[in-house]
Amino acid sequence: MSSSTSFEPHKPTVLIVGGGLSGLLLGLLLERIDIPYHIYERAISVKPLGSAMALGPNILPVFEQLGILEEFKKIALPYRSVEMYNEDLKKLGAINMDGHEKLLGYETYLFARPRLYEVFLRHVPHHKISFGKKVLRTVEENDRISIHCADGTVYEGDIVVGADGTYSGVRQSLYKSMDAAGILPKSDLKDFDIGSVIMVGVARTTDLDKFPALKDNFSHFISTMSKASDRGWCLMSAPDNEICWSASTGIPKSSGQVQLFRNSEWGPESIDAMYKEYEDKLTPWGCTMGDVFRATPRELISKVFVEEKMFKTWYHGRTVLIGDACHKMLPGAGLGAVNAMHDSIVLANCIYNMEDVTPKSIKAAFEEYYRQRFPRLNAHFQRSRQITAAFGGKTRMQKLYRHLILNYIPKWLADWGYVKSMEYRPQIAWLPLIPNRGTGYVLPQEGRRIEDREKLKSSL
Repeated sequence: MSSSTSFEPHKPTVLIVGGGLSGLLLGLLLERIDIPYHIYERAISVKPLGSAMALGPNILPVFEQLGILEEFKKIALPYRSVEMYNEDLKKLGAINMDGHEKLLGYETYLFARPRLYEVFLRHVPHHKISFGKKVLRTVEENDRISIHCADGTVYEGDIVVGADGTYSGVRQSLYKSMDAAGILPKSDLKDFDIGSVIMVGVARTTDLDKFPALKDNFSHFISTMSKASDRGWCLMSAPDNEICWSASTGIPKSSGQVQLFRNSEWGPESIDAMYKEYEDKLTPWGCTMGDVFRATPRELISKVFVEEKMFKTWYHGRTVLIGDACHKMLPGAGLGAVNAMHDSIVLANCIYNMEDVTPKSIKAAFEEYYRQRFPRLNAHFQRSRQITAAFGGKTRMQKLYRHLILNYIPKWLADWGYVKSMEYRPQIAWLPLIPNRGTGYVLPQEGRRIEDREKLKSSL
């Protein structure tokens, strides 16, 4: 079966492979400017999997531009501190986030990842998403590109966006052809670095006496870590009596060579061993992790490898990669999801600014996307690695560094660092800019905006 549709010649037909957060957001953005697109998702249905996410001032202006900010706030709670404990429930310290709204114009919100997925899904027409589409390969010929799926279907377009995660089929197909042509950097063929395995889920309960943190109108973020081993467990309260949780175990470097080709990152799999390992662990809330596990539907508990890799090649020909398909970060800094969404925003802006669908215009759009995103991603990749080590590491220096951050860094200095981390806020190029409502500095927008296009038109 083959599917191809003719559209206006100056608008590219975009095939988005992967219906996760970055793929859905890209679809939502293209929907708003009437650029033809379709999303192809490997899963046969929507899977409400994952745990907590935190988003703040570096993405919320885009939600405001799209008119979904208030919808987002209904699924989220602001959080103003992160508290850390050891396994004896001795408090190690906390990160105080009070006053950030004045500095940055927005609070930082915590929520269950599946709820944001549902928000995005409501704004993408159902007929523009196809499930059960496992992409085996991409083929570029005759000024078009096609995706070939496991069910025998073939779809053609002008651009393929690989938003299909860590084990991206689009990336593998692209790299295979580039490697055969001798133009792929050898580093892009190396395995992921694996740091830990993590089990996650979202519990729901009506027993507010057992979980009193759920009574508050702000989120509690609690992290507990083992003294001697690379084990940790977290609890985070969310709206509608939900508890986002995680339990992680470090993997020795010597055992890092495992089967990497798996695409069930958020899928329920062999969790019994970790379940038993953590069910008796105490938490600062007065409950055990087992109490939280039992309040979580079994089919919504999943286990994933925590990996990292920064790829050098993000595009070639008519194919471009976004999100985990081209940069997989450790979770300690909470930068993975927001950077994937930044990719979607910047790529949508670059597609919006394309003059036509010629190879020259496509290459220029991809080059501009890479120019804006790669240096920032490279810096965030290193920062993510450093923060993950600082807050989860077991060496003497890591413990000392953690102790200093949690207990001795002045509030003004911590606030300065947070403001600095939030100064990059890419916005949608074709919608009015949301002004900076905080006192902190925000970087100027990059790339051509609608105002620039209008000036160019009027000068012709």
